[in-house]
Amino acid sequence: MVLFKRKPVQFLQPPQIDDESVEVWHIPHTGEVFSTYEEYLARIDFYNQARFICQITGHSGLTFFEALKSELAGAQEVDQAFPEALKGPVLRRVQFQTISRIDTLVDMVYDEFKADYYPGEPVTIQLMTGERLTGIVRDKARLGSKVLPDGTLTQPYSRYSTSIDGRPDEEAVVDSEHIFRDRKIFTKSVLRSFIKKTVTREAWNGAPWLVKHDIAAQYHIDTRVPPHLRYDNKLLERKQQQAQKRALQPTNDLHDVNGTFHTVGPARLPELKPAPKSHKIHRIHQHDHLGAPVRRSPSMFLDQNHGPLPSVPGDSPFHFPVPFRQTAAAPVAFTQPEPPPPPPPQPKYPIEDLQLPPRDDYVRPPLKFLCNDPPGGAVNSGAPSEKIQMKSVGPLLETWDTLNVYCEIFKLDSFTFDDFIQALEVTDKNTSCQLFTEIHCAVLKQIVGAEADGGRLLVNLPDLDDDEEEEEEESTLPTPEPEPEPKITGRATRSSMAKLEAERLRAEAEAAEKENIPEATVKHRATELLVDFNWIEELKKRNFQDGGWEMIMVGLLHQLSNNPRQTAACEELLAELVPPNEEPSLELVRDQYSSLDFNLRISALQIICMLTMETKAFRGYMEDCAEVMTRYRKEKIDLQRERKQALEDLKLLNDQRKMLLPDNMPPLPSANGAEVSKTNGDAKTTKSYDSPDDHSEDANESDDGRARRSLRRGGDRAVERQRKREEKERKKEAELAAKVPKQSKQFLKVLKDIQKKEDQIKECEDKIAVIDNDLREADCGRTRVLGKDRFWNRYYWFERNGMPYAGLPNSSTAYAGYANGSIWVQGPDDMEREGYIDLPSQQQDEYKAKFKMTVSQRKKVEEGRTSLFNARQWGYYSEPSQVDALLNWLDPRGFNELKLRKELLLYKDKIVANMENRAQYLASAEEASDEKEKETGKKEEVKRMSTRTKAQADPGPVHFRCLDWTNTMAIEELGHLHNEPPPPPPKLRKGGRKSRG
Repeated sequence: MVLFKRKPVQFLQPPQIDDESVEVWHIPHTGEVFSTYEEYLARIDFYNQARFICQITGHSGLTFFEALKSELAGAQEVDQAFPEALKGPVLRRVQFQTISRIDTLVDMVYDEFKADYYPGEPVTIQLMTGERLTGIVRDKARLGSKVLPDGTLTQPYSRYSTSIDGRPDEEAVVDSEHIFRDRKIFTKSVLRSFIKKTVTREAWNGAPWLVKHDIAAQYHIDTRVPPHLRYDNKLLERKQQQAQKRALQPTNDLHDVNGTFHTVGPARLPELKPAPKSHKIHRIHQHDHLGAPVRRSPSMFLDQNHGPLPSVPGDSPFHFPVPFRQTAAAPVAFTQPEPPPPPPPQPKYPIEDLQLPPRDDYVRPPLKFLCNDPPGGAVNSGAPSEKIQMKSVGPLLETWDTLNVYCEIFKLDSFTFDDFIQALEVTDKNTSCQLFTEIHCAVLKQIVGAEADGGRLLVNLPDLDDDEEEEEEESTLPTPEPEPEPKITGRATRSSMAKLEAERLRAEAEAAEKENIPEATVKHRATELLVDFNWIEELKKRNFQDGGWEMIMVGLLHQLSNNPRQTAACEELLAELVPPNEEPSLELVRDQYSSLDFNLRISALQIICMLTMETKAFRGYMEDCAEVMTRYRKEKIDLQRERKQALEDLKLLNDQRKMLLPDNMPPLPSANGAEVSKTNGDAKTTKSYDSPDDHSEDANESDDGRARRSLRRGGDRAVERQRKREEKERKKEAELAAKVPKQSKQFLKVLKDIQKKEDQIKECEDKIAVIDNDLREADCGRTRVLGKDRFWNRYYWFERNGMPYAGLPNSSTAYAGYANGSIWVQGPDDMEREGYIDLPSQQQDEYKAKFKMTVSQRKKVEEGRTSLFNARQWGYYSEPSQVDALLNWLDPRGFNELKLRKELLLYKDKIVANMENRAQYLASAEEASDEKEKETGKKEEVKRMSTRTKAQADPGPVHFRCLDWTNTMAIEELGHLHNEPPPPPPKLRKGGRKSRG
């Protein structure tokens, strides 16, 4: 039975349908029928929630249909695993039990049945000869206790008559000490699953466990609930108990039936009784007539129908009730205070993040921005360059991530994000940046195959627009004379004349429109440049040198400009590379590309990188990675099973060690041992002070002629004393070791097995960690997001998947120790922003009434001055202290931030290590550049000469950090860089002398 909130799911009753032709909707799994489609959809949505529990396995977080499938599979497995001979006795024992917790019920039943066996059950028996045989219980005799002469009772016992497998003519009679059951057949887990499957219990306190009716009928179990266990009788009994408790509770200054008082006076006071009713009335009339100052109050004198008397103020036990104080003032009427309303129920966390109350104690740490135009309100962008715009940050990250994740396809060494930015910033014509050039050439190679491989176009490109060429060709041809219009041979009617007139007017209107269309302004001159240049043929030949790859880029962008989605970006790039006011040439394109704007460089790289994602090489690489991940997961499952089994074996070995430990305990240190250790310590202490005295005495006693000899003898005597002490200590240690009882071989074997199991578990855990890292690196299908915060900002750590944490270990810049080294934050998507932040006015008013501010105001307060407003805006964290501050700001009571915080804590050590390595790498690069500038300055001072005719030497070129990068992968696999032509094949000598042998 599937559970929802730990209670069985209640199915809806079928509606009353009078017309059989009406359309209805049916759920076959539950048998429910609905007369409207909306009710059917609502019920299906309820069943598809991942909030159901499988009652047999206990698995939670399932949909109803998954839980139902799990229960059916689990029920079939339990039926096969649980012994058939025990089902009836166990169910009879469980029937009508009132133990509330199923764990306690399972423990009780297991303790009763673990040493009890029933006919038909397969068992193992031990004969008197010690031989173990298998058989089946044929009969069971239960013998009661016997009374001994001293009056004590013996324990009851059972005898079992069993058959023996393989011996059909023999039977054995054994007692409970010589019969056994397989441990794996009857366990607590199997028993628990069997009880969950076969019994049920209502949801009220004290409800009995009841076997299901179909199962009870199968095993002939009585299902009539005893009267004292029924719900109505239990409820009536509980009410009676509460009434008895109220009757037995003493009340303040109340009189019982006999008129006695309780807890209103001392224990020895005489019993007081109230005056008769007539006397009370007479006394009241007397006071009224005499004009006594006592006010009449309806609560002053209470008769028997008014209930209890008012409580007495004060704590003194000698105070009497108010009606019996003749001089007391009128008491205040007693009113029962209303109980306070119950507090609202506490919400069950986690909940929606924005439904948590705002927090004033934490503000999100300020973001850094890579661009020169941060979002409005940002105080310090922290941009390392003024060239980058916010619109280019997203494509910049996307391009860097693509090149590093798929570096094996491009045959590019991995490179850091900071080196990538610096390579895009290099605009000096005299500085050749290998990283910038290799990236373009490597990506272009994936668009068109090499000439040796057939030179096929590997991507789909839009067709070139040849309308202009066709028009030019048509203009050069002689215009034919117009033929005279054929005369109408038929009869001219009004309709035919009207058609001719309409066609003439239409032709005149089209001609007028063509005359009025202004000539289109020329944005670039790429068409003229590419007249005699076929970029596909040049790319086949890999002609990248001397401006070759720049020309290929122009040809590719020109053809991509025919795609409406990329027209604007390509036209902007072509206008810069081939400006309309200059004569197009290869030198012009090369110079323009070397001085191209940073943002346009990013745009060009993004266009060609995204183009390569369509190739078969990338699709095949992703499929290979998926297959590798499947193999890794299978290996991980096998290792986890091995580790689990080793843990179970280790637990058993530890239990054996505990059982053998009392007999193999080392003896406590005795007094003799303490004295020996003290003596040894004293001896060692004495040694350090005796040696100098001996030397001095020997030196004083000896004469001048034998000074060296006496000193040598003194050293020999010190060594001899040291040797004797060591021998004495070794003898004492041997004596102490002889006194220690030797540990048994079994105990030593257990200790050795424990060590082996621990080593096996450690080895499995190490292998699992390696496989997890391999799975992370092979997961290249998409960039995994760390999570989202309460305002739906996305957090990325690009080293999380698809690449090693610090880039390829054999790359030329592997010593940097990081790849990106920052946590990047992306603003909310437009749909998320409209659905969760910029709410409609009515929802904003409701939110403001609840939290005293709107969501937008809360975002401004809790994020500080560095907020992101859309998905095209990016910020980052690059310092370890910011990671700690971000973890403190995240609230784990919300759905989004609970997952994000979990991911951050999981990768925190790696993130912090990469951030520290990045700071060290950038600082070392700056120090190296400063030292080089100082050395250059010193050399210039030395070379400086006092001549007027010689010009001053130019300062040396600025050293860029990205120039240290080298594409070692291409050199190792191809034998040359991408922008270099392949080396010519070795020439074979013709007509040479053949080698002998």
